[in-house]
Amino acid sequence: MTVRRRAVLALAATVGVLLPSTPAYADNVRDAQWQLGFLNVAEAQRLGNEGSGVTVAVIDSGIDAAHPDLTGVVSPGADFATPGGGDGRVDANGHGTGMAGLIAGHGHGNAAGALGIAPKAQIVPVRIQAIAPSFGDEENQGIIWAAQHGVKVICIAVGKTADDVRMRRAVEQAQAADVVVVAAAGNRPRDTKVIYPAAYPGVIAAVGVDQQGNHSDVSVTGPEVSLAAPAADVVTTAPNNKYSKGSGSSNATAIVAGVATLVRAKYPNLTAPEVIHRLTATATDKGAPGRDNEYGFGIVNPVAALTADVPPLTPSAAPSSATGVAPVATPPVVAQPSRPNRTPLVIALIVAGLLVVAGTATAITIVVRRNNN
Repeated sequence: MTVRRRAVLALAATVGVLLPSTPAYADNVRDAQWQLGFLNVAEAQRLGNEGSGVTVAVIDSGIDAAHPDLTGVVSPGADFATPGGGDGRVDANGHGTGMAGLIAGHGHGNAAGALGIAPKAQIVPVRIQAIAPSFGDEENQGIIWAAQHGVKVICIAVGKTADDVRMRRAVEQAQAADVVVVAAAGNRPRDTKVIYPAAYPGVIAAVGVDQQGNHSDVSVTGPEVSLAAPAADVVTTAPNNKYSKGSGSSNATAIVAGVATLVRAKYPNLTAPEVIHRLTATATDKGAPGRDNEYGFGIVNPVAALTADVPPLTPSAAPSSATGVAPVATPPVVAQPSRPNRTPLVIALIVAGLLVVAGTATAITIVVRRNNN
C-alpha cells in the first residue's frame, strides 16, 4: 500500500451541531453568523459587486443545491466519488454544502437564512470522497477538472497529511490557469502541521480565529500559513434545508475563498498571484509583527482588500516559470505608519458586536454530528 493510499482525507469541522429548518430559527441564522459583522461583509459586498461574474469550484463532499439559501447559485459540476459520475449536486456528508453557504449563500425571505461572503458568485461543486481511510486520486482529478472549466477560485477545505506528486502537479496546473487556490491548513489534534495542498507554494493556507480575533485552538500553525479568518462556532447551510454550527479551518478556508471572489469581481484584470498579493498585503496584522506561524499575514480584511492602494508585485515575487505563481509568503508590503516594523498593511481591527442567537436552547442543539475521520 502506498503512502498516498494510506493518507486520510481531512475535513475541517471537527464537531458540528445540526440546526432545524424551522421558520423561527431561519430568521435567527443571520444573527448567529458573527463573521458578517466581524469582517464588515455588507460593505465588502457592496464594493465587490457581491462576487457577480466569478465562478468558484468547491472541491468537497458535493453540495445540496436544493437548499433555499443556495438556489440558483450552484451550477452542474462533477462527481469523482460516485461510480458513473454525476454533477456534484448531492451531499450525504454536509461538509460541501456548508462551504458553499459560507461562500455564496444568499439567504431567503426577509433577511432569513445563511448569507455568504459573495452571494452573487456561481458555485461549481466538484464532489470527491468526503471521508475515506483509503482516499485515492479524486481530489487531484477534481482540481484538474476545475482548472479546465474556467473557475477563478478553488476552495479546498479538505486535504492530506502526506505530500503527493500528483496533487502538486494538479495544483500547479490550476495555478497556471490563473486560478486562486485556497486550502485548509488543518485541524488539531489530528494534524500537527499544515496539510496538503495548503502547504504548497502559491496556495493560500487558511487558519481560523475566534470571535475575539484570536487564533482558534483547532487550527494548526506553521510557516506555510497565509491568512486567518473566522472559524469558531460558525453557522452555515446544511443538507435537507438545515443549518449547522461548527469549528474548523475549513470555515476559514471558505470565507477567504469568498473574499478572493469579491476581489476577482472588482478587479477582473488582476492575475491570481496579484489577487493573493492584495489579500496578504491588506490583512489585519495579528500576533508577532509581520507574517507569523499562527495568523500568517493576518486576518483577512475584505474592505481593505477592495479599497487599499496596493503596490504591484516586485520582480522577486513575480510568477515563476515552473508553477506560474509566486509563493504567497513573499509579496511586497505597505508599511503601517503607527507600526513601521510590520510587513503587511495594517488596517484597524474591525470591532463588531457579537450577536446572540435568539430563541431557546433546544432550537440550536438538535443533533451532534462528528466527522468520522
